[in-house]
Amino acid sequence: MKIAFLSEKYTPDIGGLAISAERLARLLASAGHHVRVFAPTMNLPASETRTLFSNGVGVTRFGAHKRVDDTLVDWFEQIVAEHKQYPFDLIHAYFLTQAGFVAAYAGNYLSVPSVVSARGNDLERAIFDPARAAHILYALEHASAVTTNANELARKARSLIPNLPVMVISNGNDTEPFKPLPRNSALAESLHLSKGKVEGTSRVIGFAGELREKKGLRPLINACAQVNKKDPATLLIVGDIRAGEDKQWVEEFKHLQPNAQIVVTGFVSPSDLPYYYSLMDVFVQPSLRDGLPNALLEAMACQKAIIGTPVGGIADVIIDCDNGKLVSPNNPDELAEAIHELLIDNSLRMKLGARACQTIKEKFTLQAELGANLDVYRRLGLKV
Repeated sequence: MKIAFLSEKYTPDIGGLAISAERLARLLASAGHHVRVFAPTMNLPASETRTLFSNGVGVTRFGAHKRVDDTLVDWFEQIVAEHKQYPFDLIHAYFLTQAGFVAAYAGNYLSVPSVVSARGNDLERAIFDPARAAHILYALEHASAVTTNANELARKARSLIPNLPVMVISNGNDTEPFKPLPRNSALAESLHLSKGKVEGTSRVIGFAGELREKKGLRPLINACAQVNKKDPATLLIVGDIRAGEDKQWVEEFKHLQPNAQIVVTGFVSPSDLPYYYSLMDVFVQPSLRDGLPNALLEAMACQKAIIGTPVGGIADVIIDCDNGKLVSPNNPDELAEAIHELLIDNSLRMKLGARACQTIKEKFTLQAELGANLDVYRRLGLKV
C-alpha cells in the first residue's frame, strides 16, 4: 500500500506533532507499506522542494509561503502530481487546520480514501479562529475517516459535527530507549542540580518539551517556588521556554524570586532524553489544554512518579492515586501540595512510578498504535 502522509510538522522540527508524525510514518514503513511524507518548512525558499529517504520513508519538504493559501496550493498540487506518477492508495494527515484540509480535498479530488487525525491545538484553539475554522470543519466533514489521540478531542469533534464517527488512537511509546535508568550523576553535575535537605539527595521536579502557557507554565513555576520554600528543589525543564511573552514572564519571575532554582536545558536529542528523565524525582504535566503529550508517556515508561491535570489525553492515561496523581488545572497551590507530598514520600513515589511504567507496557505500545491505524485503513476497504 502506498500512503501519502501529510503533517504540518516533521522531524527535525521541534514539538509533539513532529515526533508523532515521524513515529507513525516509521511504523507504517516497518509494516511493509510505502510511505511518502509531505511537510512544509520555513528552512527552504518558497515552493522549493527537497526529498530525502530515511528508515524506509520518503520525506518531501517544501518551502512554505508567507501566505498560507499559497502554501496549501503547493501542497495540494504536489499530492496530485505525485499521484499521477505513482498512485496513492491512501492519504493520511496529522493536524486538521492545513494538513487535514489538504488531505480531505485531495482525497476527494483524486477519489482516494483520506484519514485526518486531530492532535490537540486544532480542536482546542484553532477552531476558534475564523480564518482556520472552515478548513477544520471541511476536514472533519469530508475525510473518509477521522481519528484523534484523546477521548476529549473526539468529544469536541462530535460537538462540531454531530454523530461523527471518530476513532481514538492513543500515542504509542518505544520502551526500548525509554525505560528506568540509574541516575546519571555526571549529567546532574553538569547541570548544577542543587542538593536538597531530604535524606541528603537532590530533589528534581521535571518537565519535558516546550514550556508555554497551554502547558501550564505559570502554575508550574509558581508551584515549584512554593515547594522550594519548604525543601530546596530544582525545576528541570528539558527543552525550552517558548520565546516571547512566556520567556519574558519567566525572566521577570526569576528577577523577583532570586532563590528560584530553574534549569532550562535547551534542545535535547531524543536519544538523550532517558538520561534526563533519570534525574527527575517527580515529572509534572500541568497542562491547561492538551492532546496526549509524548513526554508524559516517556516519563511514565522511565518509571517516574507523575502529576498531571485531567485534560485532553492525560485524563485517558492517568488514574488518580493509581499510576499518578491528578490536580486541577491552573491551581498552583494544589499542584505544590501534590509535588511536595511525592518528594517527601519515597514509598508513594516508587509505587506510582512502578504503576506508571506498567501502564505504558500494557496499553501504550507502538504495536497498539500501529494496529489501531491499520484497523482504520481496513474499514476503508484497503488491503493492509
